[in-house]
Amino acid sequence: MTAQRIDGKAFAARLRERVGELAAQFEGQAGRKAGLAVVLVGEDPASQVYVRSKGKQTVEAGMASFEHRLPADTPGEDLLALVNQLNNDPAVDGILVQLPLPDHLDEQAIISAISPDKDVDGFHVINAGRLSVGQSGFVPCTPLGCMMLLADRLGDLSGLEAVVIGRSNIVGKPMAQLLLDANATVTIAHSRTKDLPGVVRRADIVVAAVGRPEMVKAEWLKPGATVIDVGINRLPPAEGAEKGRLVGDVAFDEASNVASAITPVPGGVGPMTIAVLLRNTLVAAYRNAGLAVPEGL
Repeated sequence: MTAQRIDGKAFAARLRERVGELAAQFEGQAGRKAGLAVVLVGEDPASQVYVRSKGKQTVEAGMASFEHRLPADTPGEDLLALVNQLNNDPAVDGILVQLPLPDHLDEQAIISAISPDKDVDGFHVINAGRLSVGQSGFVPCTPLGCMMLLADRLGDLSGLEAVVIGRSNIVGKPMAQLLLDANATVTIAHSRTKDLPGVVRRADIVVAAVGRPEMVKAEWLKPGATVIDVGINRLPPAEGAEKGRLVGDVAFDEASNVASAITPVPGGVGPMTIAVLLRNTLVAAYRNAGLAVPEGL
């Protein structure tokens, strides 16, 4: 058996195209562009690259991009004041504060200050609560992107056994809730799970989100399982190379001989995150303008 590669890059491109079409429709109805504000504190190189990419893709989708870059020593009260300003700005539909923040800033306090209706990252405790009780709210972008890939691949997930490896608030917990809402039977596994390979081996769907390079081996997988690899890890560079290669949390080559479908790293889940962020922003724009969210968004 050779697994089908689940092409997240192609799926994300289609989603961005759909968002672009509906963003133009929104502008015609509302008389303004949907707007995303991104706040970057400090000069973390990875965060800078990510913020530039978000801004570029936001504009390409026909939405307004507002970037706020603050020095690393910005006081917490100044950051909270900016968040409050953005909460009250009618041109801003979505607010994203790029994480991680410098150590002196309280991440949870900053996230909690964002209006839940503009929390397009889905990290606010109110949106987490809405997800847990099945109400409409914003879902973190990465797990929602994973669900889109699973639905596209498998269709109805009812009755399938799913194992999520990882219990973070950003991926693991919301991923499990989304799978549960789709009527899958869900197990959350983690570093203290007894017989982790045995637990994973039961699963029709495996979502790996632990941040450990190539931890999940072929012998952990049930033949024919669908594998969603959320991890992105850079291995040490080989001799003479400047950078090590990127790998996921799953040993891709060997797992491809057991799974029926698997996301590659890179090119799997990663491209979905920003595409879903744009989707969430446009949903927020429709809601904030009092307009019905179009079907298929």
